[in-house]
Amino acid sequence: MTTLLQINASIHADHGQSSQLATKFVQAFADSHPDARIVLRDLASDTVPHLSAERFAAFLSKPGERSAAQSDVVAYSDTLIAELKQADVIVLGLPMYNFGVPSQLKAYFDHIARAGETFRYTATGPVGLLTGKKVYVFAARGGLYAGSALDTQTSYVRDFLRFVGIEDIEFVYAEGLAISAESKASALASAAAQIERLAAQIERLAA
Repeated sequence: MTTLLQINASIHADHGQSSQLATKFVQAFADSHPDARIVLRDLASDTVPHLSAERFAAFLSKPGERSAAQSDVVAYSDTLIAELKQADVIVLGLPMYNFGVPSQLKAYFDHIARAGETFRYTATGPVGLLTGKKVYVFAARGGLYAGSALDTQTSYVRDFLRFVGIEDIEFVYAEGLAISAESKASALASAAAQIERLAAQIERLAA
């Protein structure tokens, strides 16, 4: 059975444009994979704590030496990592805030990047352990940034996912949402058309 993990990073939860685009794709995926297991991780309604010195120390502590509080921190991280490990497909709704990723997504990344769990160190550098997964990123922006030096999101998200072993990453952009009503409508229509094309590809593969 295929498992799809949808991660919404918008502060507006399922009302955010990136979340709505991601959901549109997930619905199309579910139509072509009726037996798929769909898991939703909404970082607005279920906020991941930001990394602190105490939480980081918990990740570094040895299992037999952890305090009760440290065990809780690690158990929470383990839950997030287990979702990722079980997922065959990952769908990320990604808004842009002040030229970067939402802080709640950064907190999520900080809790899943753990040596021995999602990557390991080797003599030639780190090796990601979350291999064999496909990621679709639905990026919503108020301005026009794709392909420019101001688009730090794409490289950061792609580099992080590759760091934990995920190489197959596809971006769909909806840009210019804050420029005008016409620009917003055009961008969302373009993104919807891309979702339809992706859905058609997925349906052919599932047939």
